[in-house]
Amino acid sequence: MKRILVVAVVLLGLAACSGQKSGNQNKTVRKIVLIPGNDSHGVGSHEHLGGCILLARLLNENVPGVQAVVTEQGWPKDTTILDDADAIVMYCDGGKGHMVIPHMAHIDRLMKKGVGLVNLHYAVEIPAGAEGGDNFLRWVGGFFEIDWSVNPFWTAHYENFPNHPIANGVKPFDANDEWYYHMRFVQDDKNLVPILKALPPPSSLERPDGPHENNAFVREAVLEKKEPQVTAWAYTRPDGGRGFGFTGAHVHKNWMIDDYRKVVMNAITWAAKIEVPENGVNTPTPTEAELEALQKKPK
Repeated sequence: MKRILVVAVVLLGLAACSGQKSGNQNKTVRKIVLIPGNDSHGVGSHEHLGGCILLARLLNENVPGVQAVVTEQGWPKDTTILDDADAIVMYCDGGKGHMVIPHMAHIDRLMKKGVGLVNLHYAVEIPAGAEGGDNFLRWVGGFFEIDWSVNPFWTAHYENFPNHPIANGVKPFDANDEWYYHMRFVQDDKNLVPILKALPPPSSLERPDGPHENNAFVREAVLEKKEPQVTAWAYTRPDGGRGFGFTGAHVHKNWMIDDYRKVVMNAITWAAKIEVPENGVNTPTPTEAELEALQKKPK
């Protein structure tokens, strides 16, 4: 029954959104479209649909002037839902099967209009090259590149934050997650701002070399040079559009961590060109029962 109610919420949001095609100019309401990927992991991990529904609800209830809607899982069948968006959030699996790959030209047109783009967790991974990583570098300033980036589970300790709206009100926090790091970023671009940085422990590099697991480049950076690694970043494009990448969000229950959640809420708000409050976007802590109700159910 709970799963039926969740789907009903998604469909109602989609229907409501499809009736409002006012365009981006002189808008008093900022439209944010969250696109959840298909299921791929077990319950409690990669909860794309449940996570998007949670974030959309928190945005609608706590950020004035926002209309956040969630599409069906997978790329929306009616792609016109994106055409008047102020920001798009992709929370999905990535790599060669990334749902955006067949729609790069459409998204590129939207990016050139100044639409914001937020990539959560695996959505930051795209194959390198002209039709993948190069686009992500232009749109959000960085991406996960195989044989360069890695995806271990580890507990990150975040203590220092930049002078940036996404960091407004964020206090030090710890989170155990599948934090990707050693990302591929645009070079020598002051418009790229690291939001979350931490030095991963040596235990995060104990796996054998592999496309996602380990490599000589990351060992040099972390084990030898002791370079803190960026796990969330903001990017302002030359056209004024805004991008954000967040490598956490594998673990569904981490949405209960207030400052973890605030980083993402602030980032989505910022990407839609809404002023982030001085103390950040404050939202009520979801209960474990609320999060469980949003999880996919075992078959």
